[in-house]
Amino acid sequence: MRHWNRPVRALLVVLMVLGSTAVARASEPGEPLRIQVLSNRADLVSGGDALVEIVLPQDADPAAVTAEVDGRDVTGAFAVRPDGRYFGLVDGLALGENVLTAGLPDGRAARITITNQGIGGPIFAGPQIQPWRCIGASRDAQCNRDPVFEWRYKRTSGGSLAAYDPNNPPPDVATTTTDEGKTVPFVVRIERGVIDRDEYRIAVLYDPSKPWEPWAPQDGFNGKLVITHGASCDTHYQMASAPDVLNETALGRGFAVMSHALNNAGHNCNIVTQAESMIMTKEHLVENYGELRYTIGTGCSGGALVQYQVANAYPGLYQGILPQCSYPDAWSSAMQYEDYHLLRDYFEAPHRWEPGVAWGPAEMAAVNGHPNPSNPITFTTVIPDSGRPNRPCAGVPSEQLYHPQNNPNGVRCTFWDYMVNVFGRDPESGLAVGPWDNSGVQYGLRSLMTGRLSPAHFVDINSKIGGRDFDHNWVPERVEAPVSAVAAAYRSGAINDANNLDEVAMIDLRGPDPGAFHDVYRTYALRARLEREYGTAEHQVLWRGFVPLLGDANFVSQGILAMDRWLAAVEADGSDIPLSEKILKHRARSGGDRCTNGAGTDLPARICDVVVESYTTPRIEAGMPFTDDVMKCVKKPLRRSDYFPIQFTPEQWTRLQATFPDGVCDYSKPGVGQADSVAWQTYQDASGAVVYGGTALGPPPASEPFSR
Repeated sequence: MRHWNRPVRALLVVLMVLGSTAVARASEPGEPLRIQVLSNRADLVSGGDALVEIVLPQDADPAAVTAEVDGRDVTGAFAVRPDGRYFGLVDGLALGENVLTAGLPDGRAARITITNQGIGGPIFAGPQIQPWRCIGASRDAQCNRDPVFEWRYKRTSGGSLAAYDPNNPPPDVATTTTDEGKTVPFVVRIERGVIDRDEYRIAVLYDPSKPWEPWAPQDGFNGKLVITHGASCDTHYQMASAPDVLNETALGRGFAVMSHALNNAGHNCNIVTQAESMIMTKEHLVENYGELRYTIGTGCSGGALVQYQVANAYPGLYQGILPQCSYPDAWSSAMQYEDYHLLRDYFEAPHRWEPGVAWGPAEMAAVNGHPNPSNPITFTTVIPDSGRPNRPCAGVPSEQLYHPQNNPNGVRCTFWDYMVNVFGRDPESGLAVGPWDNSGVQYGLRSLMTGRLSPAHFVDINSKIGGRDFDHNWVPERVEAPVSAVAAAYRSGAINDANNLDEVAMIDLRGPDPGAFHDVYRTYALRARLEREYGTAEHQVLWRGFVPLLGDANFVSQGILAMDRWLAAVEADGSDIPLSEKILKHRARSGGDRCTNGAGTDLPARICDVVVESYTTPRIEAGMPFTDDVMKCVKKPLRRSDYFPIQFTPEQWTRLQATFPDGVCDYSKPGVGQADSVAWQTYQDASGAVVYGGTALGPPPASEPFSR
């Protein structure tokens, strides 16, 4: 794929890296002022305030600077801070556009437009889903409320973190030494509040007896951030608790640890609101705790899904990620999930089989791509069926749920309804559409060609597997997804083609899959996408171990430290080479690829090659490349010669012709609508109205010099 958007992406990463706010260079004498919004992109600010720096020429007197927002004097917000820079927190921003102007007595001035949205959102995700149920006392329908604070501490005797009362400090508080060599009390403050209609949490080492300002953080903060994520993949219509943030490995070394409920894919599997809530919470963190050097993501399963897909769609939000038991994204994995549903409908109904065709475990595995027959069952049982519109979904009373006869205008709890801003609506029915498609797919093709599946099996399953209608009822016809929805899936990053992942360091943590649907192949599918895009997968370090799914009990804590070493080396590299090359150059600082026995003992890689086995999927067994990301295939005519030396009877060939009237998948070509994701998309216009399919935000706003 061609990286047509890489120049824009490079600028985005430089200017918008929320997790890596660089200290601005002082301007030269005679140069104009410059204004930089430090806490977010200037066009995505929320909550009425922004941390802003005025970069002064060397000959400028800070005491002579004036600043105003739309004629309101805000000069008092700025001062020379301990690091010598001139910046401050500008508050009182109105909803919409705010023009911040700064100037010197000699006429040199600069201005920048700051676009502010409410703390309840949205900032780019488009109109929010309804209904939405607030949990707990809130000021308004956006669930807004004042933050609350909890305290924990480490005892000198060890053990887990205990409750701490800052008004009555216990006598046995342990100390910890951060990675900057500063020894501080091991006291943790946890902030809980609401941003973007849902709960966030931020934990930091915090001495309650000392002040903290964003330009003068306490010694317990090293300017680095770890984000924790939840698991699974679901679509809720109410608030939930944010994932746990008490990671002692990170906190004890001075990291802040953050989470947001909408970054928990089991609560919210929408890539756009995952990214939006993360951006808004990081802005809040910077404005209250200080600038960030870099950000590391952690999480298993759905938590890995969020890291991979958001890192690719909104590059710069993470500098490093630690996906464990990973999925590359939600929607390419949905192919396997929906295929499993249809295949189970067929396999578990022997009365549907043609006389003389019997399916045993070996034949089923030849189509499923997985030797364990429980894998499709656990996947489709544990993960909610978000294709079914009338299923129960959290936050929606049963009487408000869709029913085709009793409540046709009710809430349809499907994944594509939840992401309607991304995929759009059917122009005739007005219903939300999705990108899932199985037209032209020849289930079991590879096994047919290698002799593991008979022609009779191949013809029978393909002629009977069928598809789903709008209400998720089985129909004999295959599913034809709208091209617009499929193209939007790629453009949005909902299908992660990895075209922006060369500028994030990755350590993938992987254990064997015992048939619990966290298939090892997904790690290698992501690697195949990296190799397609860049000719290498070396941006991704691979750690494998014997513990099912997780690899090793110590991988996450060790991974945080390894990723920190890697990113610190990248941060310190002042050379002019591109960021992607710096990541490769300093890869060895991570320790490189590993194989362990699951308890920390390193082993030769060949042992993990055997233990941590990689299987495939129904689509890969149907001939799709191992990249596993062709949602809707280009078709070619059905030809007998393509199956040589396989021979079909006249009756079998007639059935195949009826099954594939428009042809079969040609996986030698990219899929329909398949193209690079577009970095930093928005799904709303200036008025807040929806922009279905999204449009690129473009480079962040920059200050404009002028004379006055």
